[in-house]
Amino acid sequence: MLRELVSNEIFTILLVISLLLIASARIAYPKRFNDFAFILVNYKYSNAYIKNQKFISGFESILFANLVVQLTVLFVIFYNVKESINLTTLEIYYTIGFGITLFLLIKTLVQRLISSVLNIDFIVSDYLFLKINFKNFVGLLLIPINFILIFSLDPHLNHLYIIGSILFFVHIIGLSYFFKTHLFAIKNNLFYFILYLCTLEISPYVVLYKLITTT
Repeated sequence: MLRELVSNEIFTILLVISLLLIASARIAYPKRFNDFAFILVNYKYSNAYIKNQKFISGFESILFANLVVQLTVLFVIFYNVKESINLTTLEIYYTIGFGITLFLLIKTLVQRLISSVLNIDFIVSDYLFLKINFKNFVGLLLIPINFILIFSLDPHLNHLYIIGSILFFVHIIGLSYFFKTHLFAIKNNLFYFILYLCTLEISPYVVLYKLITTT
């Protein structure tokens, strides 16, 4: 059982790092963080910040770092369930964390490039803003989820499916807001937007799923 392993010390350190990151975001950007905390239940955050978005935001960067840490913890937990790995080896954490970071950053950069080529960057920029911030919110949710997995439960694959369903639901909320506010523009560019979604949103995760399940 995961909670009986001495290697929980590494998970504890990573959870503390995440808490420090969240605290720094809260201290450095108090108003924005307070608005962000309610992103699921109202549109105040999106309405206030979507038009002033920056390519690199300090607030989003801090939350993205937390997201990477928590996704790394989650991946290691369930990779251990599948393969029974040595959780005291730091290399596995570095490898998974680096892979997650590289995947998310390259995917975002390619999305921006393709949206410019297809001439739908005026839609995709808002889409990416919402998607990035809802992903960062997922990073917040993963802190208590991972804590429970490490210290209270004996993780198995059914837990992963439940967590995946919760995180998918959060993304659906974000997408529903995007489609509601950009419905007219999407209709006028429907073919290119569907092509964009299939190429850069669906296919990468299908490939990633195949790689994970076949290794």
